[in-house]
Amino acid sequence: MLYRPHIKWHKVPVSGRPRTLTREITTTQSLESEDLREPFLAGVHLDPWACPQPPDRKYVSCWKNGVVHLFRCQEDADKDERALPFDYVPFKQYVEDMDRLGDMIADGPLKSFCFRRLSYLSSKFKMHVLLNEIHEQALQKAVPHRDFYNVRKVDTHIHAASCMNQKHLLRFIKRTLRQNANEIVAIQNGAPVTLKTVFENMKLDAYDLNVDILDVHADRNTFHRFDRFNAKYNPVGESSLREVFLKTDNYMNGTYFANIIKEVIADLADNKYTYVEPRISIYCKNKNEWTKLATWAVHNNVHSPHLRWLVQVPRLYDIYRIKKLLKNFQEFLSNLFDPLFEVSINPTSNPDLHKFLTQLIGFDSVDDESKPENPNLMEHTKPPEEWDDEENPPYNYYVYYMYANMSVLNKLRTEQGLNTFVFRPHCGEAGPANHLNAGFLLAQNISHGLMLRKTPAQQYLYYLSQIFIAMSPLSNNSLFLRYHRNPMPDYFARGLPVTLSTDDPLQFHFTKEPLMEEYSIAAQAWKLSQCDMCELARNSVLQSGFPHEMKQYWLGEEYMHEGPAGNDITRTNVPNVRIAFRYDTLIDELDTLFQAREE
Repeated sequence: MLYRPHIKWHKVPVSGRPRTLTREITTTQSLESEDLREPFLAGVHLDPWACPQPPDRKYVSCWKNGVVHLFRCQEDADKDERALPFDYVPFKQYVEDMDRLGDMIADGPLKSFCFRRLSYLSSKFKMHVLLNEIHEQALQKAVPHRDFYNVRKVDTHIHAASCMNQKHLLRFIKRTLRQNANEIVAIQNGAPVTLKTVFENMKLDAYDLNVDILDVHADRNTFHRFDRFNAKYNPVGESSLREVFLKTDNYMNGTYFANIIKEVIADLADNKYTYVEPRISIYCKNKNEWTKLATWAVHNNVHSPHLRWLVQVPRLYDIYRIKKLLKNFQEFLSNLFDPLFEVSINPTSNPDLHKFLTQLIGFDSVDDESKPENPNLMEHTKPPEEWDDEENPPYNYYVYYMYANMSVLNKLRTEQGLNTFVFRPHCGEAGPANHLNAGFLLAQNISHGLMLRKTPAQQYLYYLSQIFIAMSPLSNNSLFLRYHRNPMPDYFARGLPVTLSTDDPLQFHFTKEPLMEEYSIAAQAWKLSQCDMCELARNSVLQSGFPHEMKQYWLGEEYMHEGPAGNDITRTNVPNVRIAFRYDTLIDELDTLFQAREE
């Protein structure tokens, strides 16, 4: 796991650990013939869930101050000695670094300096466009076959329960009601309930339904009302329909949800150049959630070369504690991580979960960031096993313990030759500045990042460290920030590695290609050029967790190299002139800082 202690600059890795695939890409064919084939694994009949089976390490895991420690045997664990050297950043150091960052971003002269540097970066990009726009267009036109429509684009921030548009969900519900009206979908008061009965209780039938009655689209009434926005996940305002159609863990074992996800996957396959990384929830109420989720994915064969999963963890400990589902925050963490450590130590202990984890690329922390909380982290230093209050731990407390345990888990999985995970929390959507400090220290990438516009020192740090930011302007427009005020074009001009994502197509989009909607509206509103759009698409692939070999196929064999050496215009449609400008500007900024330090 990446950590940025003491504000040292590290190159942010653009992908996780490369995964072993069974087929190599050949680059000898023409571009057109390559793109007429199914991407990457076309014609190869493989078990999509096939994966390596490392041996049982028989390690013993123990919790200590909220973090898992691994031992080679039970005797070492009992004596609490000779723990495996899977290190992580201690909580105390994290708090010290957070305090130091807080002092930095509040320093007046530093804020002025960073604001001037960011203004300079904006002006420098405008000058580059004035001088090179025509040249960039000519270079793009000289590339045969490739254009914005057939460069790879990844939706790096999209929630699985709302990855379809409202018309798609409506048609699916009406079709299912007509074809499976007498299918039992729930048990109420000990009696079976059919799908027909569910709709009869609402006094509706398939003919009555329309998108207005479905009422899943965000509107003007959701602005700054996260509670109303969450209610839009309930079709017709009924939680029972959400339970039946949009949940993996229900009476039908998520069959309907799996079917509609597979229809979305079929649309992606038709589109061919769009890929998604949907987020699916683990609530941490009990340890069986991981097994149920994995069984749902594997048994329903919810798999595609166009899809990789992220798990989102809602910060709802306080609700579970009030309902007495949990005794303390340690139980929350145990329910999240114990199954992962067990299956990573011994993959045969849970074959379905082992298979599912090969398609999982990372974790997200989600909730309404605007909820008030105590910003003083020093007052919350008690370990998770002692956190038995009904008050929710602060954001920075949540993300630290997720990061620390992911760090140990990744080192264990690396030793086992398995894929590792990244941390991509919702961060800076509406919360205080210290959330962004935590994201800077702990996260590989973040989602939203709107609040960076108010803190120039933080924004400059994110630029220098090249931390990817998945931005969703249409989502923000309905929730927290009107479209014309969105800082995305400013971030892009200054060189922050931003991407465009949809967040919730069910609530915000109208067509079968929501990501293209996001790009087209941004292009019209902010006058983005074809080169700008292709650069955003390239950023999305770099940010994504798709395997290294697939990224080589999409971006070029040397994509991990910095600057123009890592760009292949025949695949990305981004001219080397643009890539060289971004790289040279970043190097100049770093040189300026180091020279100022020496003086």
